[in-house]
Amino acid sequence: MSQTSEGLPPVPESPTEAAVAPVSATRTDRTKSLFILPAVVWILLFTIFPLLYALRTSFYSFRYGKINQFVGLDNFARLFTDQNLHSGLKVTLIFVTVTVTVEMLLGFGLAILLNREIRGRNVLRAIMILPLFATPVAVGYLGITLYYERNGPINSLVRLLLGTGSEIPWLSDPTWALISVMILDIWQWTPFVFLICLAALQGLPQDLFEAARVDGGTGPQLFRYITLPLMTPILFLILLLRLVEAFKVFDIPTSLTLGGPGRATEVYSLFTYRTALRFFDHGYAAAQGFLLLFIVMLIVSLLFGRIRGLYEYEG
Repeated sequence: MSQTSEGLPPVPESPTEAAVAPVSATRTDRTKSLFILPAVVWILLFTIFPLLYALRTSFYSFRYGKINQFVGLDNFARLFTDQNLHSGLKVTLIFVTVTVTVEMLLGFGLAILLNREIRGRNVLRAIMILPLFATPVAVGYLGITLYYERNGPINSLVRLLLGTGSEIPWLSDPTWALISVMILDIWQWTPFVFLICLAALQGLPQDLFEAARVDGGTGPQLFRYITLPLMTPILFLILLLRLVEAFKVFDIPTSLTLGGPGRATEVYSLFTYRTALRFFDHGYAAAQGFLLLFIVMLIVSLLFGRIRGLYEYEG
């Protein structure tokens, strides 16, 4: 029999204690499983099953709600030859590049501005985040009123400033129509970037700034060597979230322009929606969905690796 550190024989556990320990551990495991079960069921029903069903659908000619025949990779091969899909992908890439860049710069700049002690700061902050609570479809319909080319408020202001005949064809010109959609998206989602940047700025350690000021650091130097390096991980995280959301844009272009004029504002999600629910080609629409999933996952993987590297470097 082994002995304790004091040289005394160990005290054996009572039969009651030995029986209670496994029972308590089993009960704890069951409790954990019970709390995890809803999440597991949710993931299986609303993530795994739709994903597998869409993957199966993409290998079939699936029209009008009926599976006709197995076509193998034909639906995926169509992705490389469909000019309309390429047009939608091009519009989406332009939309994502412009809107996310402007939102990041504008949101971060406004957060730095309103992080200072200025008069009416709290009121300005509250006003800044109001667009975030608007429904995208409502924003799109609001845009129809604002961009009305004959007597809309924006063109009335342009006419007042620049004279008659200077009205902008917001929704009838292909270039201006895409700009109109992007302006509304920037208006709605810049507050999201602003809100997170502002919260992150307020959490920065102020002793670093005070020490830098004591050493004679100027405002631009504080921003360049303290604020920007500390904010870089959160800026990458916001960029990641906005990129994923921007690639899925659907509501604003659908409610504002319906993808027109022509296909000037037909983003990828709208094209996929029309393929599935207007032309009832569900198999091809599923293949389109997987192409978008691949593009988004590729971008997320690259950015996530960068974010993880930044956090590990800081740690």
